[in-house]
Amino acid sequence: MSDQASFRILDANLNRAREALRVMEEYARFALEDQRLTQECKETRHALAEAVGRLGQALVSHQEEGRERTPLSPPLARGEGEALVVRSRDIVGDVGREVGTASEYQRADAVQVAQTAAKRLSEALRAIEEYGKTIDPSFAATVEQIRYRGYELERRLTITVHARRRFGDVRLYVIITEAFCHVDWFATAEAALRGGADCLQLREKDLTDRELLDRAKRLSALCHAHGALFILNDRPDLAALSSADGVHLGQDDMPVSAARRIVPWSCLIGVSTHTEEQIDAAIRDVPDYIAVGPMFASPTKPQDHIAGPETLAAARRRTALPLVAIGGIDDQNVDAVLSAVQCVVCVCQAVVAEPDVEAVAANLSAAIDHARVQQTANDG
Repeated sequence: MSDQASFRILDANLNRAREALRVMEEYARFALEDQRLTQECKETRHALAEAVGRLGQALVSHQEEGRERTPLSPPLARGEGEALVVRSRDIVGDVGREVGTASEYQRADAVQVAQTAAKRLSEALRAIEEYGKTIDPSFAATVEQIRYRGYELERRLTITVHARRRFGDVRLYVIITEAFCHVDWFATAEAALRGGADCLQLREKDLTDRELLDRAKRLSALCHAHGALFILNDRPDLAALSSADGVHLGQDDMPVSAARRIVPWSCLIGVSTHTEEQIDAAIRDVPDYIAVGPMFASPTKPQDHIAGPETLAAARRRTALPLVAIGGIDDQNVDAVLSAVQCVVCVCQAVVAEPDVEAVAANLSAAIDHARVQQTANDG
């Protein structure tokens, strides 16, 4: 194959890769409003530009080694090598220009646009890597690393979209812990669901595995009958066995990456955080949602550090992943939380410790709806 053909292939695929990264970046920026994902798309695009700059230097060496210099054909100046790739472009003579399929012009929504761009990115980078080997192996090796970064971008984008779709309708998230329940734990769960809870978490630290699995199966079936999500605390293995919708991990539990190897692909993974540093670490691990707390002093889990709504707001500036506010929330202070960030509200004793669980859950659910409407009006 001639250098001209290699240059044309590189030119076409460099264009595809840069365009795909820009499409992904714009979706992360304007649709997801995810600062970290936007930054990572931009950094990957710049890494590709730097690699192409080094390709230009390789082309200079390639020319100098391959022929004698003459007054009529001087060596390429630094920075001009890349121009060879662009000058090889032949739009009119490109036999593939008119080759296409009807599906190329059909996209269901912006999500599909971004996901299609991610696929195009990996394909283009593979072509650049392979044909780049004919010019400079070190350039090809650099592109290989960028290709892996592209795979990770696609993973982060896909997890974020999936989590927002599955978790996006959750408003009230109630933790069921028998020690705090005013009546039987299962009756408490039923009442919370009737009162408007969209998601229940079973949190029991002292049960045997057999008893915990039995309760998890019962609560999973109950939640699914009510169209609600069921999350199990701490135990990815039992979450998988009980058909739970997700598992919640604390700071001392196994990492998200390990949990994903245990639970089904559709299982949501949540992570507790208390500081901005922990939030940053959680974002790097890419869970499906991040819980931030405590919002206020909480009798359930007393802590010296109160994260507060301001830490929740800091989390939202960093990521588009669903956020769960937890700790000391009730119908009197939920406005302060939701005025900081539109998020899922998680409670335990504020609902389960009350004599009339259904009524309290209904009141809190109504307060959440009211606060959301007010915040939407203020934003408008």
